[in-house]
Amino acid sequence: MSLLELESVDTYYGQIHILQGLSIRIEPGELVCLLGGNASGKSTTLKTILGIVRPRRGAVRIDGEDVTRRPTSYRIGRGLAIVPENRRLFAPMTVLENLEMGAYVRGGVDREDLERVYTLFPRVYERRNQLAGTLSGGEQQMVAMGRALMSRPKLLLMDEPSMGLAPILVERNFEIIKQVHESGVAILVVEQNANVSLSIADRGYVLSTGRLVLEGPAESLRRNDDLRRAYLGR
Repeated sequence: MSLLELESVDTYYGQIHILQGLSIRIEPGELVCLLGGNASGKSTTLKTILGIVRPRRGAVRIDGEDVTRRPTSYRIGRGLAIVPENRRLFAPMTVLENLEMGAYVRGGVDREDLERVYTLFPRVYERRNQLAGTLSGGEQQMVAMGRALMSRPKLLLMDEPSMGLAPILVERNFEIIKQVHESGVAILVVEQNANVSLSIADRGYVLSTGRLVLEGPAESLRRNDDLRRAYLGR
């Protein structure tokens, strides 16, 4: 049984047909990347998974349960967590307070969860009493990931984790994503940066104008000539 499945999903904004027959799946423990350029449908796919927008046709399933008509809060309770684009931390609150907000859906902070985050991100521990808005971009990304992990998610959704980061920080950030994955969390990375995403993923999907145009093992996609020309510059 797949952890997450979108089956033949058609999502619209008004009369505009955005996602067109989209089918993807994520198995427990997998790291999957969803690639595409601007206006490819990546953000709409995330919103459809979370229930922010609902498809006109098709189904969204979590652990085999049809949640297509369920609200976002229900899906979060079923084990989804998101690290949004541009992190979206609570800037006037401390790092620790941001982490505590991540545990809200579980009814409060568990010390073991907090220690796990501090072990993964020692810099977060060092900055725990600092205001989140004063952190560097890389530090904010760590806090955003830690906040999501505080809910003990089955599936971590990551929206453009390389956005706004210097190349050296992008590489470090994806090393951390890989480390989180190796700790047992399934991850869906939604990205434009195909090269770095495929370097850590098990499988990948490629969207173009709302349609799935390529899918397969990450290494196979890295060797695909069309993908290399479109996304890797070769």
